[in-house]
Amino acid sequence: MKLAYLAFKNMVSKPLNLLLSLLLLSLSVSLVTFVLQLSQQLDGQLSKNIAPFDMVVGAKGSPLQLVLSSVLHVDFPTGNIKLKEAAALQKHPFVQTAIPVSYGDNYKGFRILGTETEYLDHYEAELSEGTLYDKPFEVVIGSKVAQQLNLQLGDRFTSSHGFVASDSQAHDEHPFTVKGILKPTGTVVDQLLITNLESVWEAHDHDTDSIHKEGLKTSDHQYDPEKEITALLVKFKSPLGMVQLPRFINERTSMQAALPGFEIQRLVGLLGSGAQIVNGIALAILLVSALSIFISILKTLRERKQELALLRTYGLCTAQLLGLALMEALFLALLGFVSGWLLGRLGIWCISQYMQTSYGYTLQIKGPELFEFFLFGFVIALTIMATLLASRSIFKLNVAKTLSDV
Repeated sequence: MKLAYLAFKNMVSKPLNLLLSLLLLSLSVSLVTFVLQLSQQLDGQLSKNIAPFDMVVGAKGSPLQLVLSSVLHVDFPTGNIKLKEAAALQKHPFVQTAIPVSYGDNYKGFRILGTETEYLDHYEAELSEGTLYDKPFEVVIGSKVAQQLNLQLGDRFTSSHGFVASDSQAHDEHPFTVKGILKPTGTVVDQLLITNLESVWEAHDHDTDSIHKEGLKTSDHQYDPEKEITALLVKFKSPLGMVQLPRFINERTSMQAALPGFEIQRLVGLLGSGAQIVNGIALAILLVSALSIFISILKTLRERKQELALLRTYGLCTAQLLGLALMEALFLALLGFVSGWLLGRLGIWCISQYMQTSYGYTLQIKGPELFEFFLFGFVIALTIMATLLASRSIFKLNVAKTLSDV
């Protein structure tokens, strides 16, 4: 008789006990793997997207909102600032680069960003086909935009006001033309339609003497200092700029300076507190699961004293009986861990679909991570410990007395 087969039959003979133990173990494993995967991927994506810039300058308001809207493009802007004020910062000795950005329109839910071509350099974005924009209402599009909207070179489209997909306020008089498609970067650039600042200004300017009608190139046009932009993305020459310039801007100007690294770290800290609470709950459920396995094995051994005594008469030693109990518990632990891991990945997929629809970000469905192997080892160790504690009666089994009581 094979012990593994017997252990499996013993495990499935009590379906309600099996279901309860599996449910508790799967729930705890899924919570831990889901939260750790979500935290890890969000932290990685946030860090990658804010890395190119040290400071964001925009209108007064929430600094976190300013960073989320101007760098990550997942929130509404705090307002506009005068181009003249922002241009003065571009010449500051602490500033290495300062790139103006302006936005407020979308095409089928994807944001249209007006900026300079140097913006693409900061994200190391390269063209997969076509050329960069040169005139107003020419755009280059991110890889996700091209893929999901099936846009090709030369395609024309009209934008809608705001950040929600709608045709009710389309700028039909100013169609955009796709001039280039970017390679995937794994950053926010993948989900943007990028054009020059003049395009954004003119889309909201009904003056007959528009730049577009004059046919001027971006490089030939001198920015009107009275124009407004949404934000200025700054890269410092030295860490000294990060210490002095934000305070100067916040205290001496009508603008606001926010440090993406600091604001995102604060956001991740808040999310991290929630993740720790969820992980604590998951650990508590895991301990309850171990207790359930302990009670299940203990109950099984007490109910099957006669069967164990008969197995002893057939030649099985105490170690083999203990191995039988361990195999039953390990089958349960393996099944619970695998189902919990799959459930956690299903949760990541569901969140990814929601984020893709709402914010344009996606999460990857990855294979087992190192921390998950550690978690598996912890589950196995906890299961073995619970089984050994529950199986102490095996060592005290009196075969003759047990069989005589039948």
